[in-house]
Amino acid sequence: MVQVDTQIEELFQAGSHLGHKTNRVHPKAKKYIYTIQHGVSIIDLTQTSTLLGTAKKFVVQLKKDGKVLLVVVTKKIASTYTQELCRNKGIPYITVKWPAGLFTNFEMIMKNVKKMNTMRKEREEGEWNKFVKHEQTQMNKELNKLEKFYGGLSQMQKLPDALFVVDVKKEKNAVKEGREKGIPVIAIADTNVDPDTVDFPIPANDDLESSIEYIVDQLVFAYSAGEKA
Repeated sequence: MVQVDTQIEELFQAGSHLGHKTNRVHPKAKKYIYTIQHGVSIIDLTQTSTLLGTAKKFVVQLKKDGKVLLVVVTKKIASTYTQELCRNKGIPYITVKWPAGLFTNFEMIMKNVKKMNTMRKEREEGEWNKFVKHEQTQMNKELNKLEKFYGGLSQMQKLPDALFVVDVKKEKNAVKEGREKGIPVIAIADTNVDPDTVDFPIPANDDLESSIEYIVDQLVFAYSAGEKA
C-alpha cells in the first residue's frame, strides 16, 4: 500500500493528474476523471497507478520472453530525453516522425535501415576515404538524414512485439498500424482521447514534460528489469 501511495504522490508531483478542459474531454475518458476543478478535468491517479502497474507487468514479461518493445515519443519536449534513455537501454525508439508504413510495409522501411547500417559500417571502416571530399560530404548528408528518421531502429530485425506511445492522438498512425498488425499498444491516454483504442491505456497528462518523462521512465526501466527478473 505504501508503494502505491508513493507512486500516486510521484504522479501528482509530475502533474500527471492534469487533464484537459471539459469541452475537450472525450466521452470514453470520463471513467478516468476524479473531479473537475476550474473547468479542468482532474485524472484519478489511483486508476493511473493501477493501470501503469498493469502495463509494467506486461513489459517485464515481454522482456523475460525475449520480445521487443518499440517506444514512440515524437513530442519535442520529451523526444531528446526518450532517445537518450532508450539508446542507453538498447531499446528501439522513434522520436522524430513515425515512418508511414513501418508495420504495414515493414520490409520496404527496413531497406532504409539496412542502408543506414551499411553506410555507418563503411564510414567507420574507412571505406569512404576513397571518395573525394564533396562526395563524402554528400554521403554524410544522406547518412545523417537516414539516422534522423531511422537511427532508433538500427537493431530492430523484425516487427516489434509491443508498442508504447505517449500521445494517442499525435501517434494515431502508429496506433492504427499496430492494431492492424495485432501488436499490443501501451499508451499514455490523456482525457481528450478514446482510451479504448489501445490495449494498455495509462490515463495521464501527455503534454507536461514531467508527466511524460515519469511514465516513460517507469515503462523503460520495467522493461529493462525484465531481463533480470
